[in-house]
Amino acid sequence: MPAQPASDTDRLRVWLAMLTIYVVWGSTYLAIRVVVADLPPLVTAGTRFLIAGAIVALAVLARSGPARFRLTRQQLMAAMLVGAALLLGGNGLVVIAEQTVPSAFTALIIASTPLWLVVFRRIFGERVSTGTLVGVVFGFVGVACLVVPAWTGGGIDPFGVALLLVAEFSWACGSFISSRAPMPSDSFASTAIQMLTGGALMLVVGLARGEPFEPLTWPQSQDAFLAWLYLIFAGSLAAFTAYTWVLQHAPVSRVATYAYVNPVVAVVLGAVILGEVITPPMLIGGAILVASVALIIRNEALQQAGADPAHRAVVTVEEIG
Repeated sequence: MPAQPASDTDRLRVWLAMLTIYVVWGSTYLAIRVVVADLPPLVTAGTRFLIAGAIVALAVLARSGPARFRLTRQQLMAAMLVGAALLLGGNGLVVIAEQTVPSAFTALIIASTPLWLVVFRRIFGERVSTGTLVGVVFGFVGVACLVVPAWTGGGIDPFGVALLLVAEFSWACGSFISSRAPMPSDSFASTAIQMLTGGALMLVVGLARGEPFEPLTWPQSQDAFLAWLYLIFAGSLAAFTAYTWVLQHAPVSRVATYAYVNPVVAVVLGAVILGEVITPPMLIGGAILVASVALIIRNEALQQAGADPAHRAVVTVEEIG
């Protein structure tokens, strides 16, 4: 179990890290929307993760040498599979969807990803408490409140909504596999492999879709280019580093609060900066969904309070934006 902060300075660092995760990961949906308004979605996303993955890999090599990348074939294949599911299937479909779907709506749909993790756990025979299952049921009610109006003339592209539902399922699959497969023991080496694999696949699929690869022209779309840089250095590097650090210095139940804070941040930013319209179904469905995720996380934390430290974990996922 992560050690509790021992001083006011440590507590301040923890909350600064959490604030970074709240704001930066909550803002990635807005940044993606800005990028895909002018630039090819999968090509820019692929290059984003290739650059971020290369930076992480070089940092690991510079600090520790190649030893941390000495993996078994099973570990390498597991990391590559997870990278494909999380980034190509998860983030890749999100960036395509955000060409026609508002960032606020996207963030609310993706907030339901933890519900699928509970479903997978139950399918594979893990005991899930009644309180958690109740939270899942209410969570899917919230998803229905969002999706049904969008598919019945709510002014949101139905195909984009369908892509988001597949994206969250793929992200949940990748997250679930990563907790069961023989992943690399070094989290940073694993992250670098996942980013490089996912980024390469996104670039290949983007080119196959006919997206142009013209990075030298991207600075001409200044807002989109700056948002792309923000996604690389703030979204993929700074926030992930903060996330990795805070997992070692704070209770997982506290870290997991980002899962229901990020959608709120995304909705506010989308409305204030992009002028996205927040409809009553979005407010109702989003409120039910966010409350259900909060209920699941709190219930899991309470249920596992007496568990063995090696198995103390709540339902949570990493950033999909």
